[in-house]
Amino acid sequence: MPRKGPNPAEPVRRAPAYPAAVDRLITEFAALPGIGRRSAERLAFHVLKSEADRALALAGAIQDVKRSVRHCRVCWNFADADLCGVCGDDSRDRTLILVVEQPKDLISLEQTGMYRGLYHVLMGRLSPLEGVGPEDLTVASLLERLKNVTLNPGGVAPREVILGLNPTVEGDGTAMLLAQEIGRLGLRVSRLARGLPSGSQLEFANKAVLADAITGRQSLE
Repeated sequence: MPRKGPNPAEPVRRAPAYPAAVDRLITEFAALPGIGRRSAERLAFHVLKSEADRALALAGAIQDVKRSVRHCRVCWNFADADLCGVCGDDSRDRTLILVVEQPKDLISLEQTGMYRGLYHVLMGRLSPLEGVGPEDLTVASLLERLKNVTLNPGGVAPREVILGLNPTVEGDGTAMLLAQEIGRLGLRVSRLARGLPSGSQLEFANKAVLADAITGRQSLE
């Protein structure tokens, strides 16, 4: 009796390309922002080729972050205690509060070493198209902190709020809302300067940068 060959109408069953554990690792890496399937595969292969202690150290670091890191009860920065390092520092000028969108913005400003006040992290910005309103941010927490001085570190009353939001349509809309709300409390409101960066040339600046540079010009007297 002749042996039957494969039926071309039936799909060919292929063996899994990776073991289930490796495929799961790739899937988890691919879920990270900015990581595609190929990058996820490279990361997974790097973990596979690494020494066991090194790979387990990475896993342990992820576990520690999720178990110990929280939001500062005052400014919403990342912290491993009730207060973040900035809010708990007695040497900071607690009358100044710089409002930023994300903790990474706070870190960028801290790296300059030029600011010695406190912060407040909104954890985002207003975006009506994405359904993000004031209630989805820490706006209420900021306003309550400004009204009730006992909520500010050391019980010091703020005298100025600096708006350090990103210069985007959403960032400007958020800044406008905050300026109105904070202005009603009688506090001074300012924003980070904008304009031409040092070392740049006018011909390479876009219209928005030039407009900010003209509006925010400074006197040399």
